[in-house]
Amino acid sequence: MSSVPYISEEQKKRDFQMMLACSTHLGTKNLDWQMARYVWKRKPDGIHIINLGKTYEKLMLAARILVAIENPADVCVISARPYGQRSILKYAQYTGATPIAGRYTPGMFTNQITKKFMEPRLLLITDPRTDHQPIAEAAYTNIPVIAFCDTDSPCKHVDVAIPANNKGKQSIGLMYWMLAREVLRLRATITRSQEWDVMVDLFFYRDPEEVEREEKEAAALREAQAAEIVQPLQQWDESAMPAAMPVVGAEQWVDTAPAQPVADNWNAPAPTLPVVDAADSWDAPTAPALQQPAPGGWDAPAPMPNPQAGGW
Repeated sequence: MSSVPYISEEQKKRDFQMMLACSTHLGTKNLDWQMARYVWKRKPDGIHIINLGKTYEKLMLAARILVAIENPADVCVISARPYGQRSILKYAQYTGATPIAGRYTPGMFTNQITKKFMEPRLLLITDPRTDHQPIAEAAYTNIPVIAFCDTDSPCKHVDVAIPANNKGKQSIGLMYWMLAREVLRLRATITRSQEWDVMVDLFFYRDPEEVEREEKEAAALREAQAAEIVQPLQQWDESAMPAAMPVVGAEQWVDTAPAQPVADNWNAPAPTLPVVDAADSWDAPTAPALQQPAPGGWDAPAPMPNPQAGGW
C-alpha cells in the first residue's frame, strides 16, 4: 500500500481494486528510461506492469497541486484522443477547470493575436505523446505540466508524471474520476466519510454508434409499451349477459302500423292521413265552444249588465 496517512486502509483497498479492474496497472511492451522507476515487473509476453502504489501517491500529489490553484478555471485540461475527451469534460464540470477536447490549435499559449489565446497556470495532460504541442508551448511560457504517462510515454517537459495506462478508456476515466474526487475532498466540498455520489461510468468513453443503438432500442421499447396500453378492450360475451326484463305497459307504445314505403317520385302528393273522429276517442280533449258574436256586429258596444233587483 502507498504511504498516504490521511486516507483509511479500507478506502485504499477499494481504490486499488478499482484500478486493477480497469487495467490501470497494464503498460506496454516498450519502456522509456524515465518511466523505468515506476515499473514493478515485466510479464512473459513482454507487457510491463506499473506499480500502483506509486501511481496512487502521484495521484494524491497531483490533487494537492491542483487545489493550490486559487482560480479553478486557470487549470487547463487537454485531451486530443477520443477516449479522454468525455473524461476531461466531466472533470471540468465537477472541478471548474477549462477543458480543451479535440484538436489543439497551435499558438493558444504563445500567440496573443489568436482568438482562443489563454494563459493557464497549470496543464493537465492525458497523453504526452499525442498532446506534445501544448506541452512544448507550456515549456516556452513556464507553465507546469501534470500528465498521465504510460511506460512508453516521453516525459520531456513534464513536471509531475502519473504512471498509469493511458490507452484504455476505463483506465483514463477512472484516473480522472479519482483525481476529481480527491480535489473535491481537499476543497472540503465532499467528505471522506461518505462515498462520492457520482458514478465512475460517467467518465468512461462511449461509442457514438453504441449510444445510437441504445437510444433506438429504448424508443422501440416505449412504442411497444404504448401499443399494449392502447389495445382495444375485450368484447363482452353477449350470451353471458342477463336477458332484458320486460317493461310493464311497453306494449301501449308499440306502433303496429306498417311503415309507409318511401316514394321514388319526390313530386308525388303526400299520402292522405286517416281522419279520426274525436268523439270515438276517450282520451281526446273536449273542444271549447265558440261564443256567438254580439248583435250588431263586432263594432257594436257591449251590452250593459242588468242589475238584479235589490242592488249590488
